[in-house]
Amino acid sequence: MQRAREQLEKMENNGKRKLKVCVATCNRADYSKLAPIMFGMKANPDVFELEVVVLGSHLIDDYGNTFRMIEQDEFDIGSKLHTIVRGEDEAAMVESVGLALVKLPDVLQRLSPDVLIVHGDRFDALALATAAALMNIRILHLEGGEVSGTIDDSIRHAISKLAHYHACCTRSAERHLIAMCEDHSRILLAGCPSYDKLLSAHQRDDYADIIKAWLGDCVKEQDYIVALQHPVTTDIRNSIKIYELMLDALISFNKRTLILFPNIDAGSKEMVRVMRKKGIEQHPNFRAVKHVPFEQFIQLVAHAGCMIGNSSCGVREAGAFGTPVINLGTRQTGRETGENVLHVRDADTQNKIYHALELQFGKRYPCSKIYGDGNAVPRILKFLQSINLDEPLQKTFCFPAVKDCISQDIDHILETQSALAVDLGGTNLRVAIVSMVVPSSVRSLTSSQADCEGKIVKKYTQSNPKTYEERIDLILHMCKEALTDAVRLNCRVLGVGVSTGGRVNPKEGVVLHSTKLIQEWSSVDIRTPISNSLHLPVWVDNDGNCAALAERKFGHGKGVENFVTIITGTGIGGGIVQHNELIHGSTFCAAELGHIMVSLDGPECMCGSRGCIEAYASGMALQREAKRLNDEDLLFTEGMSLKKEEQVSAIHLINAARLGNPKADAVLRTAGTALGVGIINILHMVNPAMVILSGVLASFYESPVRQIISQRALTSARDIQVLTSDLEEPALLGAASMVLDYATRRTY
Repeated sequence: MQRAREQLEKMENNGKRKLKVCVATCNRADYSKLAPIMFGMKANPDVFELEVVVLGSHLIDDYGNTFRMIEQDEFDIGSKLHTIVRGEDEAAMVESVGLALVKLPDVLQRLSPDVLIVHGDRFDALALATAAALMNIRILHLEGGEVSGTIDDSIRHAISKLAHYHACCTRSAERHLIAMCEDHSRILLAGCPSYDKLLSAHQRDDYADIIKAWLGDCVKEQDYIVALQHPVTTDIRNSIKIYELMLDALISFNKRTLILFPNIDAGSKEMVRVMRKKGIEQHPNFRAVKHVPFEQFIQLVAHAGCMIGNSSCGVREAGAFGTPVINLGTRQTGRETGENVLHVRDADTQNKIYHALELQFGKRYPCSKIYGDGNAVPRILKFLQSINLDEPLQKTFCFPAVKDCISQDIDHILETQSALAVDLGGTNLRVAIVSMVVPSSVRSLTSSQADCEGKIVKKYTQSNPKTYEERIDLILHMCKEALTDAVRLNCRVLGVGVSTGGRVNPKEGVVLHSTKLIQEWSSVDIRTPISNSLHLPVWVDNDGNCAALAERKFGHGKGVENFVTIITGTGIGGGIVQHNELIHGSTFCAAELGHIMVSLDGPECMCGSRGCIEAYASGMALQREAKRLNDEDLLFTEGMSLKKEEQVSAIHLINAARLGNPKADAVLRTAGTALGVGIINILHMVNPAMVILSGVLASFYESPVRQIISQRALTSARDIQVLTSDLEEPALLGAASMVLDYATRRTY
């Protein structure tokens, strides 16, 4: 009984003992990740005893003496270790690791922490982990399991092998650690600690003052660039070349730029020489600095028009704000990134980097939470408290598989960007390979995607089968044939876009209700069978919306914020673009323009209602009236005839009107009036800047529509532009644009 009481008392005493944690920080970057944890421990003095060790570039004047910001944060620094051997080359890095290994044992022995927290992938951190592991001190490694370029990758994984516990940022990093034989029970998926501060940082009111302080009074939000490029120690010569090309592109781009000095890795001295040779420190467009306090730096990144370089901040922290990023070279190869990052891995020309600046500058992307949700610190503190100090230090191992990472490169975007476009009509099924091309007349250093045209490289046409199974089989057969040809034609197919009649849920890729012209085509999932068979992303929308998308990317709607496209063919359809976005509506039936009612008791429409525009002005409606007049012998006039087995069509009605047939002319005037009145309703509802008429009847209706608008529209709407589309294949081009619009916004 006495023995049991003593054991219980011992457990209670152990439970009350503070956990002694040593946080070792080597540079300004790792302190930004460690500081939130340090503040968390400082706020819990009954649970944690915090010791701080500072070494590395923190203590070097050329790199800003950044240990002072730790003191400004009111942390007591227990030890300052001068561990950097100057030289900024490979030998100096090795000597710095050796010097740190000589100095660290005394400090670690004196402090005798329960846990040492080490961050990241720097050579200083490798020295810390090596010393602690050999001295049987438990190590918590932050941000292990991630993948990137240069020697950092090897160092990061080496530290992970030395560490006893891991706090990683992403699900993929967690899987990588498991695949590296680390014990799953000792891995915490916490998120990045810096995100705890980042996700609320953009709410600060003083960001404009910070921008002015670092870039000048005249610089506005999203009208400047932040540049941060470090040497790649495994390819120093090429990284210096990329740095020089980046500076040339930034000078040509002519925007105010905050450029930070590179880190202390081998090659940094040569990069600084390049910067000074080009006069960057004296250039009026540049502000070159060695250090910016983290809280101010994230404000500058959050409100920048673009960030460029190869810093992990670009592929990680900038995503929290949706700031556009251009990632240069191979230093971050393999990192998970949000859609805000555009890779220029083979940054071998100034032109290529300039193009990337044109694509990214001034954009805004959704906030990315790949690296954290703002709750990393509470998770890490709880994880630290769960460590059982009586457990043996020996690790256990396991061997899972790792999925490969697929990424995107700027070369694919500028040179071989292509899509498969599928158009499902009532009669024919068509597939095309569509590529982005820059016309030779505008191909230059400053040409951008806005100058690009959609080129149908090859087109395939078959009759549309009557059943669902036959139709899907034919689509897959035609797409596979097109993919084979695409390889031969040097087209990189990024995805499949499908244009189809009917009401479509584009989010799910499902046709909800089809037109009567396409049988067995309601409640049909198009995306899944195509994506599963071709292993490509698939986008689906109805033909009217696709026509609007085609105009937005390739036609009259390019650069127009608000416009409406109306298809005048077999039926009447269209799409509405407001604030550069296509409107789908709550149940995906927005822009069913053919079913705007212009009469209470007009002719019956295929939708089951009466008086719709489509019942008056569509090709089917005109054919119906042509047959009626022909049955009454009132259609054909002198000079007209019907060939053997030829059916009466809308063309005969139009020709009869042109030859002076008053009955045919009256039908067409009614049709033009109905379409014009319907368009006036659209003008009065959404007030677009432009109306684009598309389809086989577009040129015929342009003049009547303008006339009706001038007579009946409100005065403020009478000057709206009405144009006929110049695009020959709007359905195919629109289907392709759904793919091509996402080509530079993919999640890597």
